[in-house]
Amino acid sequence: MEKIEKTENQSYTITSLEQLLQLWTKTYNSEGKPDWSHLLPYYDENIHFRDTIQEIHGIEEFKKMVERLTKRSQELHMNILNAVMEGNIIFVEWDMIINFRKTKTSVVHGASRLKLGENGKIVDQRDYYDLWGDIFDNIPGFGKLYRKFMKRVFG
Repeated sequence: MEKIEKTENQSYTITSLEQLLQLWTKTYNSEGKPDWSHLLPYYDENIHFRDTIQEIHGIEEFKKMVERLTKRSQELHMNILNAVMEGNIIFVEWDMIINFRKTKTSVVHGASRLKLGENGKIVDQRDYYDLWGDIFDNIPGFGKLYRKFMKRVFG
């Protein structure tokens, strides 16, 4: 991943919902390989990230996570469905279309909650999604069994 040099006039701060959405949309390019290099400077050095799989502290660990995702996915696209910003909190609802090596394309439905620090950088990100359910839904026969099990046990 290329390193971005900060110029004197560039502060890498999130100032609006439109700006964030433009940055996120640019991450998932037409070739399908995600590229976070333009977005990483907008994350705080002490970023706290959590999703259904992992919890990460610090920009170096966050960079490693996005590099692993890029390496593992053959193709990755994100459709932003809805987004709102109130104060320093941003919610984004999305569909991620992902094609891992040796698997069929899967759609993961989710949402991200971002918190901006006083410096305008992303200090906290929490991604919410049902990874296994969305992936299992794409396996013929197994998806229905999984949903039936989940409904019986938790529904």
